[in-house]
Formats: sequence, structure tokens, C-alpha cells
Amino acid sequence: MDGALLPPAAFVAEVEERAGELVRAADVLHLNGADYQGAGEGVQTAYVPGGMFLYLTVVRHQCIYVLQVTAWPS
Repeated sequence: MDGALLPPAAFVAEVEERAGELVRAADVLHLNGADYQGAGEGVQTAYVPGGMFLYLTVVRHQCIYVLQVTAWPS
């Protein structure tokens, strides 16, 4: 990607850490996620130092999908 700016490694680490926290929280909230029948929460926003990301919790898949990552301009 010519001219594309890569986010700083520290920002990527913050996103990974927060996503991991979200996975653990969803695991506790939905102990048997594969059998979940309710409606999902929809796309949500998580803020981390240096930016934000959009994610979707899919309980029946037992995972969180990170949809978009945005680093604030420095």
C-alpha cells in the first residue's frame, strides 16, 4: 500500500488487549454461547488510547469480530 500510514505498534497492542478483554467478558456473560437464541447487541465502539475500533459480538460463533480500527491523527 503505497502512501498508507501504518498505525503505531503501541496502538495495535491496545486494540488487541481491549479485544481480548471483550472476548473474556462475553465468555462469562454467555457461558454456553453456541446455544444462544437471543438478539445480538449490534455493532459497538471501543475507545483505546490513540483511537477506537468498531466490533461485533456474535455470541453463537463465540467470538468478537473487529470491523474497523481508527487511529487518531498525531
